Amino acid sequence: MALRAAATACKFGGRQINPTLFAIPLYLQLKLHHNQPQTFTSAAPIHQPGFKSAIRAISGAAADPITPPKKGDDQEPTPQNWKIKMLYDGDCPLCMREVDMLRERNKLYGTIKFVDISSDDYSPEENQGLDYKTVMGNIHAILSDGTVVTDVEAFRKLYEQVGLGWVYAVTKYEPIATIAGAIYGVWAKYRLQITGRPPLEEVLELRKKKGEVCKDGNACKLPE
Repeated sequence: MALRAAATACKFGGRQINPTLFAIPLYLQLKLHHNQPQTFTSAAPIHQPGFKSAIRAISGAAADPITPPKKGDDQEPTPQNWKIKMLYDGDCPLCMREVDMLRERNKLYGTIKFVDISSDDYSPEENQGLDYKTVMGNIHAILSDGTVVTDVEAFRKLYEQVGLGWVYAVTKYEPIATIAGAIYGVWAKYRLQITGRPPLEEVLELRKKKGEVCKDGNACKLPE
């Protein structure tokens, strides 16, 4: 009953959602979300004054859509008193779904600092010596005291900081801890293939070549 009540009260992005969906890690929710066509309705009959103005407003909005933020654009200022730092792969589309959800929640809490390891500015020295290859293997997070946490524990710590600790709370206990770890291990191992990207060795080679080409410091992108 408590979860049902929470589901009724929970809203995200201005829309009412069922928070129990978060109990399934986003990297397993490959087919849970589908684009729903939007329809516009009007309570006023078509002959009433103002109807044509409303149509023009709708048409104008459709002709001038809001441009989504580019990758790497800050959605909010970096929190000064962050409790945990999330190292994420900004080139991973499925990973970004989870990052975006946490970033949206973090607007209320300001406890997570987000660090994109795929950025040209990523510095292992500023992140407990964690280099790109290491972090690409599995998720890493860094607590404010310098402690590094990985895998399911990292997700648990991150979710706790934005009021969703109950989602991963059960993973503290056996046999759920072992099962969750095994599921995440499979995802981490095949993440690049699942998202249509080349093997890690090839990604590393591309980054190396990119570094050699971009020695002047100008931003440049990896080849698709």
